[in-house]
Amino acid sequence: MDTKVLWIGFTDDSGAFAKSALEALTAARTIADGLGGELVAGIIGGAAETALTQIGGTSPASVRTVTGEAFSTPRYKTDAAAAEQIAKAAEAGIVVAAAGSRFSRIAAGLAQRLGGAVDTQVTGITAEGGSLKVARWFYRQRMIGTIERTTRPWVLSIAPGSFAACEEGAVEATPLEAATDTRTTSLGIEAGTSGAQTIRPDADILLVAGAGWTKKQADGEVHADVASELILDFVETNRASLGSSKSMVDLASEGQAVLPFLTHLHQIGQTGSSPRHAKGLATCCHGEEPHAVGWRFINERRAINTNAACGWAQGKADVLYVADAFEVMRKVNERLK
Repeated sequence: MDTKVLWIGFTDDSGAFAKSALEALTAARTIADGLGGELVAGIIGGAAETALTQIGGTSPASVRTVTGEAFSTPRYKTDAAAAEQIAKAAEAGIVVAAAGSRFSRIAAGLAQRLGGAVDTQVTGITAEGGSLKVARWFYRQRMIGTIERTTRPWVLSIAPGSFAACEEGAVEATPLEAATDTRTTSLGIEAGTSGAQTIRPDADILLVAGAGWTKKQADGEVHADVASELILDFVETNRASLGSSKSMVDLASEGQAVLPFLTHLHQIGQTGSSPRHAKGLATCCHGEEPHAVGWRFINERRAINTNAACGWAQGKADVLYVADAFEVMRKVNERLK
């Protein structure tokens, strides 16, 4: 069964795949080539027409789809049933998908239904000589481990940003049927009340706001409203993603001035997320270990800090601007416009 490597992708509202899904497809092709096996693709969602034009670059041996209104909405029962149906039809020994919210919800249950094993957030793959080993981080991204299993099927979720997205190309598919009976009803999606979207996992740029934005400035006053305007202006102009240090998101509970659009979902660092954007700009962060640990997967790191001896200056940033973040970001936003 190891010769069959199944990749599963979930389409979005437009019927297309997110970048992370196409990265997982590259990982699946890497495994299939390394094991001398066959790559099979599976598509789950409301429709598959657009998605079929995105995955041909990996030349899957076959494509199976489970589509329809019942599968357009993320739901454990229908998603797990669809993934199980595709995996059994493909006789897959390895099942690969992006570690997004939709697959992460069903990964363990899918492995149990198939009588296999599961490992999540895979960041590296070694497949050669009939042997497959995967790597992932443990203990808040401080240790990396290598895992090898004999249990099959082996379900793997791929951490976003770990592989390059596959090349596009059209393919044909074979539709399958899966159970659609459910006791739940989707009422739609309710947007957050914080206003503009600020978390974009696929963005090229990550801006991280530190606690310095809400401290007293050179005039002895706090300018949280100006800070909010500068940060959101940059994020929206560049379609960038926004992160924050832990100290920043904790300020609300301490009764201090805060940026109203920041939550713990934005937290970057030792106890927060480890993003994988191409470029990162840290503003008003001191750059010590708890802050910098979440930056290890950012390709190009820059920081703005008034302290030339801050942690970012100790080899943690590629470029450090020793300047006032308010003035720098104001100039940056003016030039970008």
